[in-house]
Amino acid sequence: MMTFAIFAVLIGLIMIGLPIAVSMGLTAVIFFVVLGEVDVLCMVPARMYSSTTGFPLLAIPFFILVGQLMNTGGMTQRIFRLAQNMVGHIKGGLAHVNVVNSMIFAGMSGAAVADAAGIGMVEMEAMTKAGFSRRFSGAVTAASSTVGPIIPPSIPFVIFGSLTGTSIGRLFLGGFIPGFIMGIAMMITVYIISDRRGYPRERRATLREFFISAMDAWSALACPVIIIGGIITGIFTPTEASVVAAIYALIVTLIVYKEITFEDLPRIFWESLEHTVRVLFIISAAGIFGWLLIHQRVPEAVIKGLMALSHNPWMILLILNIILLVLGCFMEGISIMILTIPIFMPLVSKIGIDPVHFGVVMTLNLMIGLLTPPVGMVLYAVASVGKVPLWELAAELKWYIFALMVSLFLITFIPGLVTWVPNLVMGPRM
Repeated sequence: MMTFAIFAVLIGLIMIGLPIAVSMGLTAVIFFVVLGEVDVLCMVPARMYSSTTGFPLLAIPFFILVGQLMNTGGMTQRIFRLAQNMVGHIKGGLAHVNVVNSMIFAGMSGAAVADAAGIGMVEMEAMTKAGFSRRFSGAVTAASSTVGPIIPPSIPFVIFGSLTGTSIGRLFLGGFIPGFIMGIAMMITVYIISDRRGYPRERRATLREFFISAMDAWSALACPVIIIGGIITGIFTPTEASVVAAIYALIVTLIVYKEITFEDLPRIFWESLEHTVRVLFIISAAGIFGWLLIHQRVPEAVIKGLMALSHNPWMILLILNIILLVLGCFMEGISIMILTIPIFMPLVSKIGIDPVHFGVVMTLNLMIGLLTPPVGMVLYAVASVGKVPLWELAAELKWYIFALMVSLFLITFIPGLVTWVPNLVMGPRM
């Protein structure tokens, strides 16, 4: 009964228009007062602060900064040209370029919204000029941006790892194969739709053109190699890798490409700070809400309820997927992660699911949620920057959401697609 009351109040506050972070924090405060735990309220500021001071969370502002530098410093355009020379000749042309572009960009930014709102604008304009419809261009841009937090580095993986104690390096490695599966699924979808609608393809690039574009983009392509290589070899931790990536991106965009100046840096730093504050405020508010859930033994109640339905780990994973997909229609991804991890992880541990496997499955669920109305952040971002009516874009996205659902099904029920690379590189998890 208490569990129902807590979530009823939370949903009620969200429905009246309060931000998700405020709703979570206020729900916790209300129930601590109602339960007579007024003394606990003195600990709220300390709890909010401690929720955001984990060492892995330091990676968030630096990965956000990398994305901002890339979007304004010439890296994205060079990656676009390389992707165009790689796959532009396939039926659907620039739509395939859009997907491959996002897969490459994913190795540097780790954020879907940064991909959609930044490099997505370049992709949409190029596709529209080439004869693609605006809504099709927007749908491909929105769907392909969801690869960003799956192929490492990934801000959601950093948050999941910091909250659960799971190795962030293993999570990064676990995202490689699922990210490529997502990319291939979307390219198949693009090919089928382009064939039916007669969308154009690009001229096949010569070997010389491909080589020139690859050489021009090598500085950008080196960024994910530095990040993942440094983590795997133990030179630095994932958090330290984010700092190295930010410094590298700053040097490349400021000195090598010379497409930003020192005068541009205050604006870039300020925008990165704004994005960081939004994320950390949600985390701090969720810290209080998670404290309330643990105080009221909500995770135990959920475990008992789900275990009463089935003891089969695969059936429970299917149920958790459905819950996450439904939540994704109404809440922002990081909020869902922070809200559900204290509830789901004890259950995941109890049924013997590898936390790296579950972390990638959860993140892919949240990426699908970014595309679904009424609260799809990428959906809104692309509709806004691309000037596409929201519901037209949502309707066009249905086939890409289906492709992503197929990808989710595969990685949910074939765990080796997630765990094989981390086990190969870092050894079996003890």
